[in-house]
Amino acid sequence: MTELYKLMKTSSNDFKPSTQFKNNKQDDETTANHRQLEVAQVLAKIKRLQYNRSYRDKKGLFFAEGIRNFVEAVDQGFPIDALLYSEKLLISPVARKLVRRLKRDGVPFARVSPEQFRIISKTEHASGVGAIFHQQVQKLDQIKPNDHICWTVLSNIRSLGNFGTLLRTSTAIGASGFILVGDNIDPFDPNVVRATMGAIFKQKIVRTTIEQLHSWIKLYKLQVIGASPSGLVDYDRVSYTHPTILMLGNERSGLTQEEQAMCQNIVRIPMIDGMDSLNVAVAGSLLLYEVFRATTR
Repeated sequence: MTELYKLMKTSSNDFKPSTQFKNNKQDDETTANHRQLEVAQVLAKIKRLQYNRSYRDKKGLFFAEGIRNFVEAVDQGFPIDALLYSEKLLISPVARKLVRRLKRDGVPFARVSPEQFRIISKTEHASGVGAIFHQQVQKLDQIKPNDHICWTVLSNIRSLGNFGTLLRTSTAIGASGFILVGDNIDPFDPNVVRATMGAIFKQKIVRTTIEQLHSWIKLYKLQVIGASPSGLVDYDRVSYTHPTILMLGNERSGLTQEEQAMCQNIVRIPMIDGMDSLNVAVAGSLLLYEVFRATTR
C-alpha cells in the first residue's frame, strides 16, 4: 500500500483536535448538527474536480482553497457542498471562526492532517482550508444590464490565467461580470480560480450563445465596444455610456466577424512601431479602467 493511499484512507477521527477546538463544546464533532464526511471520499472528489472539467460541469461544482478564497466565498454566500480543513495548518483566526460557524450550521466537512491537505493543495504554502462550492452560472435573460456599469464578453481565451486577471480587474472597478459565449471558457478551472484571488466570488458569470447575445443587445439597445489592433479609434477617444458592453477577442485571432458586427465602435490601444498586440489581460484591464474613469468622473 503506497503512502499516498494510506494518507487518503486515514480516518479524520484519528487526528486530535487542537485545544481551541477541544475546549469549545459547540465544536464537538459528535453533535447532531455536525456532518463529518469520510476523508478518502472527499479527497478523491476534490481530485476529480481539479482535473476533470466534464466532472465539474456534470456535478455543477468546483474546488477552491486558500484563506482569501474561503473568506470571500462565505461572505458572498456561495453555497458549499463540502468543507475541508486542517487544524494544524489553518492559523487564520478569521478562517477558523468561519469553519466553526459553518460546522455549527450543518455544512458537511472533512477534517484532515497537514499531509492529507497537501495532497490536493496547489499552492506553495498550504493554507489549511478549502471547500467544494456550487457553481453559480446565470442565463442571459436573467440579467438586467442597466443595473451595472459594465459587462465583458468573451468567447475564447488561450490563457486561463489571463481570464483570472480580468476577473480581478473587473471586480476592482465594480463591474458586473462576464458573459461567456459558447462553452470554450471554463471559469471554474483551478488556474482561473487561483488567479482571481477571491474575485470570482464577487463576479456574475453568464453563459449564452452568440444569437442570444445579439438579441439581448438589441432588446436593451446597448453600446458595445470591441477591441482590436485594427480598430480605427483610440480606446480613450470614445464615449463610454452606462452600461457598456466590452467585447474582447481571442489573443491570437481577435474578434470574430459576428462579434465585430455587434460593435458600435472597435477601438485600438496605441503602441509604438514594431508592436501589434497586447496580452488580453492587459488590454482588457485598460479598457475596464477607461470605462470606470468615464462613468464615475
